[in-house]
Amino acid sequence: MTRARTDVPRLRILLRLLALFAVVLGFQAAPAHSARAASAFKVIAFYNGTYDAAHISFDHEANDWFPKAGAQNGFTYTATTDWSRLDAADLAGYQVVMFLDDYPHTTSQQSAFQAYMAGGGGFVGFHVSAYNDSTSDWPWYHNTFLGTGTFRSNSWGPTAETLKIENADHPATAGLPTTISSSVSEWYSWQNDLRQNPDIDILASMDPSTFPIGTDPNQTWYSGYYPIVWTNRDYKMVYNNFGHNAMDYATDTTLSSTFASAQQNQLLLQEMKWAAGQSGPVTPPSTVSGPISGYGGKCVDVAGASSANGTAVQLYDCNGTGAQTWTVGSTGTLSALGKCMDVTSAGTANGTKVQLYDCNGTGSQIWGPGANGSLVNPQSGKCLDATGPSSANGTRLQIWSCAGTANQRWVLPS
Repeated sequence: MTRARTDVPRLRILLRLLALFAVVLGFQAAPAHSARAASAFKVIAFYNGTYDAAHISFDHEANDWFPKAGAQNGFTYTATTDWSRLDAADLAGYQVVMFLDDYPHTTSQQSAFQAYMAGGGGFVGFHVSAYNDSTSDWPWYHNTFLGTGTFRSNSWGPTAETLKIENADHPATAGLPTTISSSVSEWYSWQNDLRQNPDIDILASMDPSTFPIGTDPNQTWYSGYYPIVWTNRDYKMVYNNFGHNAMDYATDTTLSSTFASAQQNQLLLQEMKWAAGQSGPVTPPSTVSGPISGYGGKCVDVAGASSANGTAVQLYDCNGTGAQTWTVGSTGTLSALGKCMDVTSAGTANGTKVQLYDCNGTGSQIWGPGANGSLVNPQSGKCLDATGPSSANGTRLQIWSCAGTANQRWVLPS
């Protein structure tokens, strides 16, 4: 939201891809605040899903991603637009409450949530769940709990950035490097300097190397200190200043994924585990590397072994070089020579060429398994395709309507 904007081997490969694709699109009811050993926990997420296509896109994506992540990480996820469920009886069945795109506005709901948190409940919030023009509707939430005060400004347009881990000793940041890559988001700044609040523990902030932040010169941040993830030491809570996908507003098309960064996903899952009264690192999904073979027995190849942005991705005789060594990322990316396989200009039309480009977490760089051995770009709904069809050396790869033909069948590294 912007306020200023005005065969067996083949089966094994398919199973691996299905698991990766689940990430892309990627406790039992004891009293919510009682001490528990590490076990299954329950999450309830509140959202509206009615304002700003970018927030609605995030809601839909979250409601798809979290149940799948829960199946792999020991939690169940319930999403609801019924904010009246913010009452003591209902909350007692959950160990973590999420706010995806808003916060409660009635006195009874606010009181129930505040009591839940005071009693040791867990909370994970996102992006616009902290947005406010005035703290007067809920001073405890904005000033005491989040510590933000009012909204001050936002960057625009949505970008992927480098985040600095500020507290490596917190369970939420366990196992993460000193800097991590975020997914694409719009970023908020706040009235209050959270560094001056002794109750606030900043877990991640914008790394100085990441400036400038934004694409609109009038809403770009060129320097400064911007907290992105923090907790309040008096509660089991974490707020995340992300959850706004890039959008083509004219066509209501999602152009990025909030869950495109494996490192950010690890941070998020560890936040949830900690907020539920558990601790310990989440093991990131492993990756595999090797050639991708396709039509005519040729390999997917980076033309001239160049790592320059815009370099053609093509078919070529398999030769085992780095230009044909592709890493299958845990979020659905395919990378070689340090860059990602990318749909040019985030296109969705048949015939849009595929290229090498800086990895940026957008939907144009996400690939998942389809029928008949195909690779689908979810953003466009189109399949990776050998133009022609031809298997001649230098044949460009493109996206095309999925047809189940031989020039759309690919074998990834296992």
